[in-house]
Amino acid sequence: MQFPIMDRWRMLQSAALLRGLACGICLGASLGLSLCVSLGLSFAIAPPALAQAPAIPGIAAPAPPAANPLPMPGFWDPRRRPERPDLGRMSLIRFLTENDYPPFNYAGPDGNPAGFNVDLARMICEELKIACSVQMRRFDTLTDSLNDSRGDAVMASIAVTAESRKRLDFSDSYYRTPARFVARRDFAMDEVRPEQLERRKVAVVVGTAHEAYLKALFTEAEVKSYSSDADAREALRRGDVDLLFGDGISLAFWINGTDSAGCCAFRGGPFVESRYFGEGVGIAVKRGNDTLRQAFNWSLFRLWEKGRFGDLWLRYFPVSPF
Repeated sequence: MQFPIMDRWRMLQSAALLRGLACGICLGASLGLSLCVSLGLSFAIAPPALAQAPAIPGIAAPAPPAANPLPMPGFWDPRRRPERPDLGRMSLIRFLTENDYPPFNYAGPDGNPAGFNVDLARMICEELKIACSVQMRRFDTLTDSLNDSRGDAVMASIAVTAESRKRLDFSDSYYRTPARFVARRDFAMDEVRPEQLERRKVAVVVGTAHEAYLKALFTEAEVKSYSSDADAREALRRGDVDLLFGDGISLAFWINGTDSAGCCAFRGGPFVESRYFGEGVGIAVKRGNDTLRQAFNWSLFRLWEKGRFGDLWLRYFPVSPF
């Protein structure tokens, strides 16, 4: 049985409103409102990585990174340095992941685990100087497997929510899923603000957090709701709407893939309001396993500080979702 509370970040599109994080971008001053989008991240400019991500079944190989530098998100506060816990008795970390969720985790051509989460798990072990194993399982079995001690941690893009915390503890979030606007390349608009979308047609998937956000904050836009991502994207490609609003990570792959036929590009910046788009994704451990959770926090911070996390991110996301 698959537990609804453990839906991935992709299910946050229809999740209830979640808690906020600190930082902010204010929108819509002309509406007489201070619409502050809570950001739990910072940005830096990083050069594109030269290495390419591994081939992913069913997804076109990513194009070479552009010559221009890409915005690189940072998910950690440099002023808050985690402490490394005592791991003297720990000799192996057994990671569990899912077998069919590219590009984050999937079976590679040789049948072995591959993907962003898998590569990051191995980097964490290198940083901690501890051996590790990665085993693939069906997503709906991961939580029970962890709680039955068949693994030590789960890296499978599990969303950190109030519900998931009832069964699991989590490391600090190591990625989030921003919402983004996309437009056809011939559509002249760089910044996207509420007052600029008056009478503009915006495609969105019905019943999602993205639809709720549009209707709450972009009240002058003409929201066009579609039953699926594919329908909304096709409407934009045909020119039936002016913009599309949706999940930035999946849209980055669409923009960079063959299905978009090079039609479209991001407009404006990322939206990561936690009440709508979630708290992010962390590494799951058994409740009360503070030593391992703190070890992950320390190693993730170190990988980010050294630039290794950024290099890995750019391998998998040559079109930045941020």
